[in-house]
This record gives sequence, C-alpha cells and structure tokens, in this order.
Amino acid sequence: MGIVIIAIIVLIILGLFFTFVPVGLWVTAFFSGVRVSLSTLIGMRLRRVNPRQIISPMIKATKAGLDLAIDELEAHLLAGGNVNKVVDALIAAQRANIDLPFEKAAAIDLAGRDVFEAVQFSVNPKVIETPIIAGVAIDGIEVRAKAKVTVRANIERLIGGAGESTIIARVGEGIVTTVGSSQTHTAVLENPDSISQTILRKGLDSGTAYEILSIDIADVDVGRNIGAKLQAEQAEADKRIAQAKAEERRAMAVAKEQENIAKTQEMRAKVVEAQSEVPHALAQAFREGHLGALDYYNLENVKADTDMRQSLAGNESAPGEPNE
Repeated sequence: MGIVIIAIIVLIILGLFFTFVPVGLWVTAFFSGVRVSLSTLIGMRLRRVNPRQIISPMIKATKAGLDLAIDELEAHLLAGGNVNKVVDALIAAQRANIDLPFEKAAAIDLAGRDVFEAVQFSVNPKVIETPIIAGVAIDGIEVRAKAKVTVRANIERLIGGAGESTIIARVGEGIVTTVGSSQTHTAVLENPDSISQTILRKGLDSGTAYEILSIDIADVDVGRNIGAKLQAEQAEADKRIAQAKAEERRAMAVAKEQENIAKTQEMRAKVVEAQSEVPHALAQAFREGHLGALDYYNLENVKADTDMRQSLAGNESAPGEPNE
C-alpha cells in the first residue's frame, strides 16, 4: 500500500509539473530554433501569460528570419496587443520590402488599427467607392457624380491619421467645388476628368492614413434644374408678398371708408340735432319780440323756394333723354 500511495503522489506531482511547466512547448521551440529556457516559460506562467501566445509567433518570426526578442512580444501582449497579427504584419512587410520595425507595428496595433491589413493595403491598393454626390453648376443644372478612389495605406501616418470617411468627405467636397465652378453642366459632362484633376491638385490625402493614387469618375448624370426651381419659388414668394400688400391696402381703404361714413353720420346727427332746435328758437324769438309774423312768412317762403329748386334739380333728365 505504501508503494502505491507513493506512486500516486509521484504521478500527481508529475502531472502538476507538466501542467505548470510547458515542457512540450519548450521541446517544440528548441527544435524550431527558438532558444528559450524553462525558467522563462515558468515566469510567463507566474505572470499569467499564456506561453503558447508568445512561443508560436516567435517560431514563425524565427523561421521567417526576423530577429525578435521574447521580452518584446510578452510586453506587447501584456499591453493588450495582438502578437500574432504583429508578427504576421512584420513577415508580410519583410516579403514586400517595406521598412516596418517592431516598435512601429506594435504602436499601430495598440492604436486599434489592423496592422496586417495595413501592410496588405500597402502592397495591394484598395478602391473606395463614394456615394452619389450632387453639385450645381453656374447655369443652375444639378450634376450627380460617383467616384472611385484608389488608395494605398501610408504606414508612417497610420497612427493619428484620418480614415476612409475623411477621404470620402474630401472627395465629395472636391466634386461639389468643381461642379459649382463650372459655367455649364455640359462642360462637366464633356470632360469629367476635370473633376479628378481638380481633386488630385488639392492634396486631399494630407493628414490621412492613406495615399491617394488615382480618382476615377465612375458615373456622371444630369439631375434637377435647380435654377428654374429656385426662380419659380422666388416668383411664388414675390406673388404672395404682392398679394399681402394689396390686401393691406384694401384693408386700409375699407378702414378709411368706414371712418368717413362714421364722420358723415356724426355730422348728420349734429344737423338733425340743430334742426330740432330751430322750432324752439323761433318760438323763443316770437315770445321775445325778435321775430314778427311777416318775418316768419318770408322765412317760410325762402324755405319753400329752396325745396322747389332742389326738387327741380333732382328731376332733371340726363343728356340725350326726354324731359318728363
């Protein structure tokens, strides 16, 4: 029984040892040409680093002829980087004869960019297609264009450089500016290369992570007649303004007429009031002896004569009509 217990204890100890100490990984590294000690692997375990995430990329780098240090890879992994992608990028850059040191590749990876994809774009340029962008020429006709931008990743500006959205925005601005400065829309349709040339002269790739190789206008179409639409809207606006001013003048005329009617009615009321005082004034004159009977009859005759004249004037016929 004692021998069995000792054997079990030895097996447990060996199992824990081989579990904690990656002997198999050390053997693989040794025969792959990577010189790493068991103490280094144990130290990775103690630092909670998976040794396989360091040794496997190290084997690829050694086979590719790259001179990398295990401490550099481990430090990059502890910083949150992707060691495998960095090594793949370094190998691809070496094959493409691109100068990419490990520090640069690690910085690009930690900046959140895909360093391996960036190296691929440096070798094989990428085509960015813009959406349909509309511009209005001086003659008021809308021109709608779509461009294809061929870009290559700029390794030196990958850190802090603007991305694809900035390239698309700048190209769109160039299209709008070029179309807007054209006298007629037909000039743009006849020579769409003028858009590409204008955009390339502006140096739109400055401050971006890409280098623009070419800009090709994929499609150019005629859109709406913006000038005619704006003129129609302006005419409609002028019409509404004129109508509003005419309505204002009409309202003022109506108000003036109402004011004149009110004044006339007020004057008539005063006349009626004055006429109602005449009999009282005559009676008072009779009582006080200021008016005699002869004077009264003369006043009545004058009044009757005046009424007759007014009646005759109202009954006169219009020119060319017989008298009644």
